[in-house]
Amino acid sequence: MSALLWALVAAPLGTGVLLLVTGRKADRQAPGIALTVAVATTGLAVTAAFRHPTVRAPLLDGLPVRLAVDGLSGLLAVTVTAVTLAVLLFSAAEFGADEARARFFGLMLLFAGSMLVTVTAATLPVLLMGWEVMGATSWALIGYWWRDPQRTSAANTAFLTTRTADLGLYLAAGAALASRQDSTLSLGGLGRIDEPWLSFVTAGIIAAALGKSAQLPFSFWLSKAMQGPSPVSALLHSATMVVAGAYLLLRTGPLLDASAWGDDTVAWAGAATAVCLGLVAVAQTDLKQLLAASSCAQIGFMVLAAGTGATSGGTLQLIAHAAAKSLLFLGAGAWLTALGTQRLPELLGAARHQRAVGMAFTVAALSLAGLPPLSLWAAKDVLLAGALEADPWLYAAGVAAALLSAVYSTKALWYLWRAAVPRPDARRIPEGAVATLVLLAVACLALTPLAFPPLRDSVERVLAHTGQPAPDIWEFALSGGFALLAGAVTWSWGTRPLPLPERAKSGFTDWLLLERAAHLLLVAPVMRLARAAAAFDDRGLDRAVDGAASSAVRFAHWTNDVVERALDGAVTSVATGTRALGRLARRPQTGQLHQYLAQAVAAFTVLAVVLVLVR
Repeated sequence: MSALLWALVAAPLGTGVLLLVTGRKADRQAPGIALTVAVATTGLAVTAAFRHPTVRAPLLDGLPVRLAVDGLSGLLAVTVTAVTLAVLLFSAAEFGADEARARFFGLMLLFAGSMLVTVTAATLPVLLMGWEVMGATSWALIGYWWRDPQRTSAANTAFLTTRTADLGLYLAAGAALASRQDSTLSLGGLGRIDEPWLSFVTAGIIAAALGKSAQLPFSFWLSKAMQGPSPVSALLHSATMVVAGAYLLLRTGPLLDASAWGDDTVAWAGAATAVCLGLVAVAQTDLKQLLAASSCAQIGFMVLAAGTGATSGGTLQLIAHAAAKSLLFLGAGAWLTALGTQRLPELLGAARHQRAVGMAFTVAALSLAGLPPLSLWAAKDVLLAGALEADPWLYAAGVAAALLSAVYSTKALWYLWRAAVPRPDARRIPEGAVATLVLLAVACLALTPLAFPPLRDSVERVLAHTGQPAPDIWEFALSGGFALLAGAVTWSWGTRPLPLPERAKSGFTDWLLLERAAHLLLVAPVMRLARAAAAFDDRGLDRAVDGAASSAVRFAHWTNDVVERALDGAVTSVATGTRALGRLARRPQTGQLHQYLAQAVAAFTVLAVVLVLVR
């Protein structure tokens, strides 16, 4: 059993490192090797999901490596490996042979492997390892075309933003150690820590999760992540890094419940992101930017579910979203390859030129819109039932966000299915890539029954979260009817401009000016502080060092001129006196015996006189 779990995480990690080390020599074999490992890893994940293996190995004193597969991590492991397999299958057919494919497929396997470590981690140190490797590989993948300064800048922005939030995990680990209540830092034991350390752990976990999942106020980094290759966006947005924060919040539900404020904070953060980033998605005219903003909004539903304790609904939303969003990004990448653009006005009628791709994309978009009877519609209702029980205002925010999902999904479809525009220079999409998209569309349709009884009850039993609120018929009808109405209104509205002031439109298009706000509130003050420190270093410390050195040199010259001359004079005088005394001492030494007798008589005479006088 332990070998199964070690193989699950070691296969993608080891193969990824091997491909990276081999480099361009393995470019031709890299797709085949990566697909073979992905198929094997998917099989291992399915087996682990049924057998629930655990492993333990020594790492640090009192902090062992612990990996475990339970209901939640088992479902996530299968999702991660299945989506990785689909994305790599698309990449093998679509990624050019002139690219550094060994580096690309190696990084993709390393990326997926680090997510598997994150999913199966049972302790904070192991979680941190997977978390850090995932962040580093995301930076390398977003900046895969590293010769383009714009792409490397985007990679740096995404990496530094998530790294800032990742400090929360170190805060949580430090607070958990300081509490001395759980020396192993197990994720399951974090909720048993006493105050005030419990609040520090909760704050750290929430900050790291919101940053990784691009929730407010960290959402803007996901816009920059669009500079990477389309398969990277598909994997990053669907089943790996961006959902890692939501998974962590679903995993640490007992911690959020134990704190007096954690669950409410998480729920409202998710609801606010779902609404605000839904508006951002509606305002976009770039297909990949629309999909990126929709990722933030859809993951907001998962975060909302974590805050309200609707773990089953959040997990169903995560699984369905992974299938739909991977399909949407791969479809966008196929059109980018074929037509050389991702701007919606320039994609008019694109779905009519490649009808198989268009139909597959439509299935995922309708699922994202929450239109019945597709998977994300039912999954949203399951998690919104938990929100309704927790707070009606949260439910209202969730319904509003679901309506926005229908609006931006329908907007994308409106452009893609309009009258076809002649495109004589369009490139042909490889058959293997088209087959992958059709396969993912079938997966989106196949996931629909998971949100309905009795399969929903089976999922709850697997997750060990039975008895959660179930949506009533009127909730299904309400959300489905509103989604259909919002989609119909959007379709009839077409490309007419939104009735908003230009400043408001630009604010939504530019992702609520979050990046500018981050520069204004964080980057600019830090840079000013850095410049002030540099100026103090140049004008203060540097001058002080120069002044101290000059003073030391002047003091040395003074000691050389005054003190050393005086010492030399004193030494010379002592030496001169010593030589004079030596000459005087040698005078009595004549070598004549009668003179020595006379000297002895004189000395004894003086001694006798002294004795007489003393007495």
